[in-house]
Amino acid sequence: MYQIEEPKYFYLFISIAVLMVMYLLVAVWKRRKQREFADLSLLKKLSPESSKFKPTLKIVVVALGLSFLILAMTNPKMGTQLKTIKRQGVDIVFALDVSKSMLAEDIAPNRLEKSKQIIAKIVDKLGSDRVGIIIYAGSSYPLLPITTDHAAAKMFLQNAHPDMVSSQGTAINEALKMAKNFFDDDTQTNRFLFVISDGEDHEENSSTIAKEILNDGIITYTIGIGTNKGGPIPMKRNGKVIGYKKDNKDEVVITKLDVETLKDIAQNGKGKYIYGNNTSKTVDVVEELLLKADKKEFETKQYSDYKDQFQWFIALGILFLIIDVFLLNKKTKWVEKMNLFNEK
Repeated sequence: MYQIEEPKYFYLFISIAVLMVMYLLVAVWKRRKQREFADLSLLKKLSPESSKFKPTLKIVVVALGLSFLILAMTNPKMGTQLKTIKRQGVDIVFALDVSKSMLAEDIAPNRLEKSKQIIAKIVDKLGSDRVGIIIYAGSSYPLLPITTDHAAAKMFLQNAHPDMVSSQGTAINEALKMAKNFFDDDTQTNRFLFVISDGEDHEENSSTIAKEILNDGIITYTIGIGTNKGGPIPMKRNGKVIGYKKDNKDEVVITKLDVETLKDIAQNGKGKYIYGNNTSKTVDVVEELLLKADKKEFETKQYSDYKDQFQWFIALGILFLIIDVFLLNKKTKWVEKMNLFNEK
């Protein structure tokens, strides 16, 4: 297992690309000027020792040397041991509504992006807790199995979008049922399910299912995103609004926050409804209730004792730069005899 301590230095590879482009431009310019100066066959007689291959080889060697030095600057590290680490935490699953109504912009930048911000902030506050993500619209979809890898959770979260679910609607029932099998540790007594939605167009019997999964130790909380006034659902192309969703009567659809539905689900799931339009307050409420929860001890394996490996890349970089110093633009006699590069 490896780590990159300073990934910001990868941007320096742009300089390698610039170097190669400049070399090609200079090579084309020199070729053109040589043709203007004299016939190429005459130039070959004037400089019989000049090699066509060596200049290209030299620039490649320099590029390799600089590349290894850039890699050294990122300070790659290698994990040398796989250790079993004991941790304490709870299991948390987020059920994120990605239906079209979540694209309404009555909450800036829109309901879906606000929901992502809340989840990301909550994940940042987690310690050794495990987290999983379900997305749903007309059907539910497991975005991320339950894991201790919080960085992966945030990465997968950024990709959540209505287009990831083939059918539209609000299949909260499917998401609740999926959550029942999402928690993979039967010994974990603290299981939290956070349903993040605008509450609109939810199916019937959602409260009943929330009560059923409570028997499996899953406490359901709901976080409402949106306003009572509501807003239209924008239709965009290339990031620009080209219109708004309309109903069968050709009237613009106004989607509103359905607080009562979300409260009913939370109440039957022995949880709590949280008004989610204020990110910091919502995160504080969730953090407080998780801190009060009993933590279960579990084991996980991870690489440890990471050691710096930059010295190997420095050595390779310097080696290639030294090779470049000893590479002359003249033909190499013994190579010329072998005719490896068709220089005759």
